[in-house]
Amino acid sequence: MRDLVAGMRYLGRGVRWVAGHGRWWGFGLLPALVALVLYAGLFTVLALYSGDLAAWATPFADGWGAPWQGLLRGLFVALLLAGGLTLSVLTFTAVTLLIGDPFYESLSERVEESEGGCPPGPGRPLWREIAVALRDLVHVLLRAAGFGVLLFLLGFLPVVGQTVVPVVGFGVSGFFLAVELTTVAMQRRDVPVRERLRLLRGRRWLAVGFGTPLVLLFLIPFAAVVLMPGAVAGATLLVRELLPVEPAAGPTAVAGDGSDGRAAVPAAR
Repeated sequence: MRDLVAGMRYLGRGVRWVAGHGRWWGFGLLPALVALVLYAGLFTVLALYSGDLAAWATPFADGWGAPWQGLLRGLFVALLLAGGLTLSVLTFTAVTLLIGDPFYESLSERVEESEGGCPPGPGRPLWREIAVALRDLVHVLLRAAGFGVLLFLLGFLPVVGQTVVPVVGFGVSGFFLAVELTTVAMQRRDVPVRERLRLLRGRRWLAVGFGTPLVLLFLIPFAAVVLMPGAVAGATLLVRELLPVEPAAGPTAVAGDGSDGRAAVPAAR
């Protein structure tokens, strides 16, 4: 449970970091605002047509009398909207990170420099960085979608589906959200996506402790926009625990003085 608490602390440290660096917080808001407008429109469409989708997915209930038809389709709508919200939380982060790749890369670098040294990046051009990030995020989202479908189906189980499954769902969503948010700092270290997943599975409670509070907070309107810069900063600090940066040789590197303080990053264990 120590890792669970430590994950929450990294989130708090990230929020405090951007609160103390208002310019970076402002830059980090812009991509999130663009993504919010996009997702608000998509979720509105889903809500408007959820009843039609429920009727289409349950044709066997057409002949059922009241109240059973209404209960079944009402449950379907509730699960559909809950699944849509969860998927929105996961994909919102992915889309926001893609839209704001240069913003969040600069923010993450600044966080690392303030902590005593930023590792050198792989030196790829921006278009290549975005292509790699897109490929990796699709890989993560496909895995998350597999769990999402399974949990959606388990949600129809009596009692368990309405109690245990939602709790597990938030934990799983939190884990994958942590994977997404650590992409910026992990990509700088040129860590392949499968290795990132292995690293975070090895410290799963750390990832869950970091990501699950964000999943819950992101359900609050506009909270995702406000918290995205702090979430990226906190994820960067978390990566520094998983893959510490060796101190720069000599006393010349000072946090925030413009020197990079960069050193070799040990290979992931």
